[in-house]
Amino acid sequence: MASQIDVSAQDLSDFPKVPFGIRHNLANNPLLSLDRLIELAASMPRDSIEYNSGKVGIDQNPETVPLIDMDPVEVVRRIREANAWLVLKRVERDPAYGALLTEVLDRFARDLGHANAAAAGFTNIEGFVFVSSPNATTPFHSDPEDNFFVQVHGEKFFHIIDNQDGGVVSAAEMEFAPDAHRNHAYKPEFEARARVFSMNAGDGCFVPYQWPHWVRTGATYSISMAITWKSTEVKRRNRLLFVNAMLRRAGMPQPAPGRRPALDAVKVAAYTGLRAAIEPLRRVQGLRAQHGK
Repeated sequence: MASQIDVSAQDLSDFPKVPFGIRHNLANNPLLSLDRLIELAASMPRDSIEYNSGKVGIDQNPETVPLIDMDPVEVVRRIREANAWLVLKRVERDPAYGALLTEVLDRFARDLGHANAAAAGFTNIEGFVFVSSPNATTPFHSDPEDNFFVQVHGEKFFHIIDNQDGGVVSAAEMEFAPDAHRNHAYKPEFEARARVFSMNAGDGCFVPYQWPHWVRTGATYSISMAITWKSTEVKRRNRLLFVNAMLRRAGMPQPAPGRRPALDAVKVAAYTGLRAAIEPLRRVQGLRAQHGK
């Protein structure tokens, strides 16, 4: 059966502006079995694997994340009792996983009336596979891309917070620099704005660009995958937010995107020149300093 995401029950007229639940047929895909993920972890460069203790807070300080003294392959192998959280980053670089991601998004693009993912403007397609022990938490954060998050094994609770008015995370906090962590400060009252997706194998959700969220697993180990992409507008906004962060660090706080469109255009154009200067920092930390579900 072709790999696909079922959106037949959804009104997609607001896509990609708001989150929604999905169903998918990836839960039995052999590429996402625990045994195959052990093999994948063994084949990946160490800097493409991030892991730490799963016993962290929703508002965890990134400077004090508890680590675990275990090889990443052993973490995956012993995930049932390791009390850990682990992500295999950029799995699309493995041809089999790259083909899987493209197939999923090609089929979704056709549901939207496009010929394929490229025609729909889905570029920079990447995959992140998360393997988590029971009762593990991913802290409150946001991501610089759109994301189909699919649950493959176990139970996961995905809390997506409505921040369209900037009342939860400010425009300044949404900016990102190459050495900045992407976690946000969290308050329990944010839950009044939350949509919580309770997901088992075969469930999933669409997480729109920069919607803050936090995640926890249930009573058994979890396997999940984020299928991410960037549209032209998302790439433009990321460049703008990057420039804003650099200017703010230089003592020049900037208006939120969209407040001064002409100035936004100048800053996006300047990004190419700035990129050459900041590329060494990006290699050290990356725009995702760092990711987790």
